Amino acid sequence: MADCAEIEILRLAAFSDGAVGGNPAGVVIGKTLPSAAEMQRIATLVGYSETVFAAPEGDAWRVRYFSPVDEVAFCGHATIALGSVLAERAGGGVFPLILNTGRIEVEGRREAGRAGATLTSPPTRSAAADPALVGAALELFGLAPDELDPALPPALAHAGNDHLILALRDRATLSQMTYDLATGARLMRRDGLTTIDLLWIETPRKFHSRNAFAVGGVLEDPATGAAAAALGGRLRDIAWRHGGAIDIVQGEDMGARSLLRAEIGEAVGEGVRVSGATRVIAA
Repeated sequence: MADCAEIEILRLAAFSDGAVGGNPAGVVIGKTLPSAAEMQRIATLVGYSETVFAAPEGDAWRVRYFSPVDEVAFCGHATIALGSVLAERAGGGVFPLILNTGRIEVEGRREAGRAGATLTSPPTRSAAADPALVGAALELFGLAPDELDPALPPALAHAGNDHLILALRDRATLSQMTYDLATGARLMRRDGLTTIDLLWIETPRKFHSRNAFAVGGVLEDPATGAAAAALGGRLRDIAWRHGGAIDIVQGEDMGARSLLRAEIGEAVGEGVRVSGATRVIAA
């Protein structure tokens, strides 16, 4: 078993707001991927919501993602962090990635001393959420049905993994989000959810978000690229007036303001492009 001291673990915050905020991710790049057990061990020791592992495979990079407690199918912020690292090492460009469930791309860039990346998510799909699931989620967060915003009804949205979307009428309600972590994890495992995305709609093109990530062992994510892509896909499916792109502010209420931009194409089901800046986290 490799010692973590022998493996270079890079730490970046993705979707940062300048020199602050963003969601921390571990990035491990090697000639080959470690065993699944070793990747899980490293991710647990790193302790971030996700650590991404990458190794060259043909003309692409084989990529897997691990939270501190389990492997996840796709992670947006870790993909942005990976794209930034690949651009730093190889120069800006588009990097094909092979996930457990298919291929995607990430475009890394470094301009005027600032680093960032744009991912193209897996294909999207969405549907109205099951009323029983919505009821269980409302109970989890201590919310009443009339606190939901009817402009964006509850939905189950997918862009690599499943997210429950709940839009709230008031920003103050969003800021007060709280729930029991163990209960949330049981609910999310039962229904195959990666996050529960609570939203407040400032304008049709600007959203404020908090993403519960109990299944990954943390109360919430400061920035969730996969959920941003899933939201973009859902808005396309219901003909929302998104104008081709939306901006999402996340992490404000936990002191880690993060900025995400989702570009939404016209073709139903195609991947959504999610962009953000990155910053290196000092060791």
